[in-house]
Amino acid sequence: MSDTERTGPTGDDDLSLPKATVQKLINEMMPQDVVCTKEARDLLIESCVEFIHLIASEANDICDKETKKTIAGEHVVSALKALGFEEYVDDVEEVYKEHRQQQKDRDKRSSRLEKTGISEEELLRQQELLFEQSRLKYEAQQ
Repeated sequence: MSDTERTGPTGDDDLSLPKATVQKLINEMMPQDVVCTKEARDLLIESCVEFIHLIASEANDICDKETKKTIAGEHVVSALKALGFEEYVDDVEEVYKEHRQQQKDRDKRSSRLEKTGISEEELLRQQELLFEQSRLKYEAQQ
């Protein structure tokens, strides 16, 4: 991915990370007696955004070489290795493995409703009945 591809209609100036989230991460990682200035936080944000661009660009190049249209986690891991960040690969692979497991668990939960065998219309009818019962109970208390 070239710089012109990266600076689409919005441009790089619009890309950032949430300052409050970054500040929270900084606070969690630093000792209690260490203070981080706003300038340092902003520099960390800019550095993180640039790092993400670097990894995403390399992952995109790897993806292109494989004639794939979607960057996958494996492409990100390959990009880390290609760019000399091997020391991060084990941690990234572990987090990626956990993420895939969470996705599987989430998919199981969402399909649980489908496995009940109750039609969408019946579920809607049951919901409306519950709302009506709740409304009647509320009105009786007034």
